Amino acid sequence: MYEIGWIDLPGVVNMRDVGGIPTVDAQRIASGRLIRSDNLQGLPADTLAHLVEQLGVTDVIDLRSFVEIAHEGSGPFMAHPRVRTTHFTLYADDTQHTGIPEGEADPERPEHPPTAVAGSTSAVQDAELPWVVKDRRRQRAGAPAFGAPEIDHDKHWSTHYLGYLTERPESIVGALRVIARAEGATIVHCAAGKDRTGAVVGLALATVGAHPDAIVADYAATAERIEPIIARLRERPAYRDSLSRQTLAQQTPRPETMRLLLGALDDHYGGVLGWLTGQGWTDDDTDALRAKLRG
Repeated sequence: MYEIGWIDLPGVVNMRDVGGIPTVDAQRIASGRLIRSDNLQGLPADTLAHLVEQLGVTDVIDLRSFVEIAHEGSGPFMAHPRVRTTHFTLYADDTQHTGIPEGEADPERPEHPPTAVAGSTSAVQDAELPWVVKDRRRQRAGAPAFGAPEIDHDKHWSTHYLGYLTERPESIVGALRVIARAEGATIVHCAAGKDRTGAVVGLALATVGAHPDAIVADYAATAERIEPIIARLRERPAYRDSLSRQTLAQQTPRPETMRLLLGALDDHYGGVLGWLTGQGWTDDDTDALRAKLRG
């Protein structure tokens, strides 16, 4: 259908330009407007310069949680004078504190401070990733743990992505508005560049009329590089423990997951635009995003 626009640079393994993706009216998404990526923490100076000087990056959307930023840092673009970094968390309980609400701390770790300020020593040492807390909450309610034989992979992940929309709709809308109004190219990233990034980029593409099959293909393309993506994250203390309990197959994106997400939005809201409209998204927003991504 189209060639995946991989961007192979030192410091990233899952970066690509979504330009070239076909639309439902037989056009193409413009290149050099929207880039998706995995963790940017390891970017060397020459890659940073290439992204700004050669690829025209002016905006970065950081979808990592406050907990991740406390562990990992705010990112290499934060101090760049020509690039604006905007942070949007996609988890309801993730705040500038640890993101662990009262009563959700692990009973096996009573020293866990649920209100430690992100960036403080205690937050860095003790805060848990929000999806770890979320899965533990599900188990306490009687649901099987992720990875149990009875868990349907695609249903699990699509439901997880729908959680972004219900828990943090303002973050989804805010991210799409940043993309629409960026002066140059926008990089959207999280940790692996597959779940949070995949959901936000998929919604952006759907909003401007990208072909559903192409949205699915773009989402699933991360599977081509899932092994080095996860290997790299397992080397980082923030993710090591969480990923040690999961197999590569559990982390591998599959086409049906995105199909289920788009299908759920069609069934319940009449499509992505229907959902966005309910969150205060306007026709002007759609026009701006379309002008940005369609050229």
